Amino acid sequence: MLFTYSLFKKKELHKGGTCILSSIKELHIISNGTMPMEQFRDIAMDIHPYVNAIHLREKQKTARELFQAIDLLINANIPLSKIIINDRVDVALVTRARGVQLAFHSLDAALVKESFPELRVGSSIHSYQEGQKAKENGADYLLFGHVFPSKSKPGKTPQGLEELTRLTQLDIPVIAIGGITAENTRQILHAGANGIAVMSGVLEAPDPILAVKDYRNILKEGGGYGGKFI
Repeated sequence: MLFTYSLFKKKELHKGGTCILSSIKELHIISNGTMPMEQFRDIAMDIHPYVNAIHLREKQKTARELFQAIDLLINANIPLSKIIINDRVDVALVTRARGVQLAFHSLDAALVKESFPELRVGSSIHSYQEGQKAKENGADYLLFGHVFPSKSKPGKTPQGLEELTRLTQLDIPVIAIGGITAENTRQILHAGANGIAVMSGVLEAPDPILAVKDYRNILKEGGGYGGKFI
């Protein structure tokens, strides 16, 4: 059975029926490719009720290793409806994950959407022009960055809030990534983004649950549901 659950519903329930997420901006958590998967699983177990998507960005892993990582997550009761696979359309399909995050070297978004309409397809982009192209190719949302200086992009100039603001004028949801902290999240929201994606701000935090709740509270305060996700 293929998933028809929408990752971007206005309301999401976790196991037991208690509503944690309501009509607020999106929060995505992205694996860093270096953390042991068992450690990532343990963090994901605690934080998944407070996030909308968990991305597996494990560039060094083989398809088999990715499959095993997803199996580890779902055996820990982390919903497949929240799992997004970086680049590997084949693994996303076999595991029935919610979607795939495409990079510049990945398959074309138009091809993926035409062939596998059940997948939620995100495109990682770094400019307004790339955003326009991704939208034309049928991507469901954009992952734009890096917005602020980021430890994962040392020495690289951030794209900045001005470019983010331009992108949010396109009729497609934009998730911002790169150097996003609880302190600068409001700037992201004021620029018009539909949500944020975080890596070290949660995974390297002394208390990941507290960190996620801090982000979630700011997103909740910062402007309500974006209205573009379906």
